[in-house]
Amino acid sequence: MDAKLRLVQFESGGQQRVGVELANGESVVDVTAVDSKIPLDMRGFLEQWETSLGQAVRAVEKSQSSGQHILTPGDFTLKAPIYDPQKLICIGMNYVDHCTEQNIPVPKEPVIFSKFASAITEPNGAVVLTDETQCLDFEVEMAFVICKKGKYIKESEAMSHVAGFTVAHDVSARDWQLHKNGGQWLIGKTFDTFCPMGPAIVTTASLSDPHKLGIRCRLNGEVVQNSNTEQLVHKTASLVTFISRFMTLQPGDVVLTGTPPGVGCFRKPPLWLKKGDVVECEIDEIGKITNVIQ
Repeated sequence: MDAKLRLVQFESGGQQRVGVELANGESVVDVTAVDSKIPLDMRGFLEQWETSLGQAVRAVEKSQSSGQHILTPGDFTLKAPIYDPQKLICIGMNYVDHCTEQNIPVPKEPVIFSKFASAITEPNGAVVLTDETQCLDFEVEMAFVICKKGKYIKESEAMSHVAGFTVAHDVSARDWQLHKNGGQWLIGKTFDTFCPMGPAIVTTASLSDPHKLGIRCRLNGEVVQNSNTEQLVHKTASLVTFISRFMTLQPGDVVLTGTPPGVGCFRKPPLWLKKGDVVECEIDEIGKITNVIQ
């Protein structure tokens, strides 16, 4: 089912549940209040994707017709679109212009690493800078979310496994990523709060072309990364096919597709995040997340 929806998780009245963000980008339909059969959590929603999608479409139509169960910003708090993916997979060196920036060849195969789900935080949540790192860096990324289980997925069928796309901030402790822990990237990528995500999972049908979207990062209002997802070396379908050669993709799995040039560690001198900094990660048609370093 090709439905044009912006799926969110929100908290209201002490309970977290799934909603649909309306076109104004502010109001949310509490679809679970309209139809109690719709799962309260996003992973549950994704695990019964086709059914959930149809229920959500009908719930939005019913809500807009009646004017009921439409929440305005003061009524809810926006949360990350998913907190419990089985896998949080990341792709390194996946923008042509980012490879050019580093003067390295474009990878022939995707460079795969991971973050833990415990790093996920709210789209407007704080990123915590601890004394464990002195080299905190920013990375705006487009992420996609899996909605159908699969192994050895054909590239021609890959997009049917993708629910949609969201914005992610791949916060990185470069000292731990690049100079400590034996060269393993994991610790430097997965401190608590190192994966703000949101504001919504935007279904593929809602986007003109996920691989022709402007992508940018601002630091204290100044643009520090500015590119287009057409610069992706390995695009969504090929990534689904490649990853599924090695591991079974499950509903709720999230894949961060890489960052464009401009990150702090390759600047001269390096540009490290400090407490009080405000980082905005934005992708056209998907949305913007804003994180304060604290």
